[in-house]
Amino acid sequence: MNWSIVFFIIMMLLLLRILRLRIRANTTRSESFKRLPPKDQLAVLKECLLNNPSEANLKNLANFVSQTPQKIDIDSYRPFLKSQLEIFGRNDAIAEDNELYAKECEWMDQIKPLEFEEAESFRRENETQKYIERTLEGIARLYSDEAILESLAKIASDYPHATELAESYKQLMQARDESGADDKSLEALRKQKEAWEEDLLNVRV
Repeated sequence: MNWSIVFFIIMMLLLLRILRLRIRANTTRSESFKRLPPKDQLAVLKECLLNNPSEANLKNLANFVSQTPQKIDIDSYRPFLKSQLEIFGRNDAIAEDNELYAKECEWMDQIKPLEFEEAESFRRENETQKYIERTLEGIARLYSDEAILESLAKIASDYPHATELAESYKQLMQARDESGADDKSLEALRKQKEAWEEDLLNVRV
C-alpha cells in the first residue's frame, strides 16, 4: 500500500469523524432529544462525551446531572480532555487512548444510569420482576468492567442468572484483551458482545 492510498484513507476517516461529531453535537439540541425520557437523555449525553470529549459536551452533561440528586465532580473530567489533546498524533496514541478511554469509562460510571433509580423504587414496592428488568437495563448502560461485574454481583441473590452473566462477561473481557485489530477479529468480538447483551436483557424469571 503506497502513501497516497494511506493519505486518502486517513482523510476519509477524518471527514467521516467530523460529520459524525457534528451530528452528535446537534443531537442534544434537537426536539427529538428533548422528547426522550430522562434516562435516555442521560445515556445520549454520556455517549456524546465519551465519543467526542469536548468542553461543550462536558457542560451539557454537567447541566443535566445538576438537575438530578446525583453529585459528581465535573472538573475531575477536564484532565481527560487535556490528555486527549496531548496524545493526539503520537506514535503510541492508540495504546494510550485505550488506557485513557478505560479511565473515562470508570469516571462515567460514577453517574449512575437512571434505570437503577427506577429499579430501587420497584424493589421497595416488592415488584421483583420489574426491579430485575430495570437493573439489567441499567447494567446495559454501564461502561467499565468493574461497574458491570459489581452490579451483576449485587443482583445475583434476586436473579441467579446474573452469576452466569458475570462469568460470560469475564470471557468477553478476555476475548477483548486478546483480540487482534483486524476487521475479522473485531467483527467476531462485536458479535460476541452483542450476544452477551442480548442474554443480559433477555430476563429469565
